[in-house]
Amino acid sequence: MSALTSPAPPPLEVFFDLTSPWTWLAVHNLVPIAARRGITIAWRPILVGGLFNTVNPTVYERRNNPVPVKDRYMAKDLQDWARLAGLEIHFPPACGHPVNAVLSMRCALAMQEAGKLEPFAFAAFDALWAHERDLADPEVLAPLIAAQGEDPEAIFAAAATPPIKDRLRANTDELIARGGFGSPTIFVGGDDMYFGNDRLPLVEAALDRLSTASA
Repeated sequence: MSALTSPAPPPLEVFFDLTSPWTWLAVHNLVPIAARRGITIAWRPILVGGLFNTVNPTVYERRNNPVPVKDRYMAKDLQDWARLAGLEIHFPPACGHPVNAVLSMRCALAMQEAGKLEPFAFAAFDALWAHERDLADPEVLAPLIAAQGEDPEAIFAAAATPPIKDRLRANTDELIARGGFGSPTIFVGGDDMYFGNDRLPLVEAALDRLSTASA
């Protein structure tokens, strides 16, 4: 490859925040899809609040002015999807919602450096949505980190460093620049964007097209 040639984009990128139950559904359902195809997912931790503040402020307007009939249906819809996936999801969790995601997402990046992001993220999703533990609390995160063989204090120290903070901000800014507005946002082949758990059949179809094109 010449110095002027850009590397091929990852076949599958997932920009995500731990504090969305729909993201938990999406990543839970996406991992076996990628595994069947022999694809490694490029995980991109973000702060979804940064997206909302910049490009999707209507989220806050809707929280302040809820539509009861729509909220009742969305609660049913979430439980229908959770049942189908075999997950337990309590929304909102007893610890409150929205959850402050800053520490947990910085820890996710620190765990990514250790090669442990995926199992840590799955454990964190389960802690929040099934067991209603507050991911803003270091005492909740510490055993999730230790369970992956990492020292919690070392991960917390890494999470507080400028490179981790800058990378979380950069991931969020990159998603905004690429047209994203929420979590989870999935890209196939670099520029084919999909949003949400219910778009996974379209993601699979896009992966089929990508595989055919590269064959």
